[in-house]
Amino acid sequence: MPDVVISGTGLYTPAESISNEELVASFNAYVEAYNAANADAIAAGELPPLQPSSAEFIEKASGIKSRYVMNKSGILDPQRMVPDLPERPDREPSIQCEMAVAAAREAMQQARKSATDIDAVIVAASNMQRPYPAMAVEIQDALGIDGYGFDMNVACSSATFAIQQARDAVLTGSASCVLLLNPEICSGHLNFRDRDSHFIFGDVCTAVIVERAGTATADEQFLLVDSKLRTIYSNNIRNNFGFLNRADESGVGKPDKLFVQEGRKVFKEVCPEVAKQISTQLDALDIEPSSLKRMWLHQANLSMNQLISRRVLGREARPDEAPTILDEYANTSSAGSVIAFHKHRADFAPGDIGVLCSFGAGYSIGSVVLRRL
Repeated sequence: MPDVVISGTGLYTPAESISNEELVASFNAYVEAYNAANADAIAAGELPPLQPSSAEFIEKASGIKSRYVMNKSGILDPQRMVPDLPERPDREPSIQCEMAVAAAREAMQQARKSATDIDAVIVAASNMQRPYPAMAVEIQDALGIDGYGFDMNVACSSATFAIQQARDAVLTGSASCVLLLNPEICSGHLNFRDRDSHFIFGDVCTAVIVERAGTATADEQFLLVDSKLRTIYSNNIRNNFGFLNRADESGVGKPDKLFVQEGRKVFKEVCPEVAKQISTQLDALDIEPSSLKRMWLHQANLSMNQLISRRVLGREARPDEAPTILDEYANTSSAGSVIAFHKHRADFAPGDIGVLCSFGAGYSIGSVVLRRL
């Protein structure tokens, strides 16, 4: 069986960023206007008043300090609170295609690959701009890649699930070099009027190149030692937006057509399962947790990552052992663990081992063991 490696990664970061303070100012202006407009109903006990937020609350609850977004002005407008991203004509590249091409070019440069070297494109993200034609096929065309492409969605675990799909494709011979892309415009499905979740997500795009070790020429190569996927059904993270919404007009515009979650339940149920999966995987590979140089964990919540790494290692993880990028990027869904890997691997020496792991709605958990060659 041929060895399969990650030979390059890329990152597209939007030009605009929103701090907690800016987000809170917009949210609190909305709260004040809402409470004033509904003062009589609130006084009569017919409606509960909305509660203001604070930057301190957000950071304590999540570890997030800021987030990058594709459009800042629309989100911060208390009358709108939705990104302003005009639809483009069909003849123009879509916004997710534009993001993905930028991330792909960096990954291709790292991997020393041209379009003619790549024969498959997988776009894996929480929300696609459209059902069809597939984003992967549009991006494949924009980059001049011959072969095939398809989209897939496993929410926040989309990247790790796609890595296994790419690895399997290389092992079976249906592809020799696969480009994975995670264009996440999470601000589009976030309810910026919900105090408990309006701060969670940011926008970004990551790229990963997976290929046979025998064809890899990159300076840095990470062997895909093992990958493990698991799904457990849960409604605790859900988004009911879809094409069937038009078949029942009563649901149009309702909060469940955006991101909703039971955060405390997610924390309680997901963390033990993630730690158990990583620990079981390492045990099956005869790898001691103490041998891990790094865990590139899904960047959803700082407390979740601290708990997971503590359970895996049997002690508190040092910052360099479980690096955090969500303070700057917030939760970028499937892209978070890849951003951590992209930014925090330069110090790996040949033989060093790490685990790239994501988890989210589904529930879904994907963990990939990597060794620097």
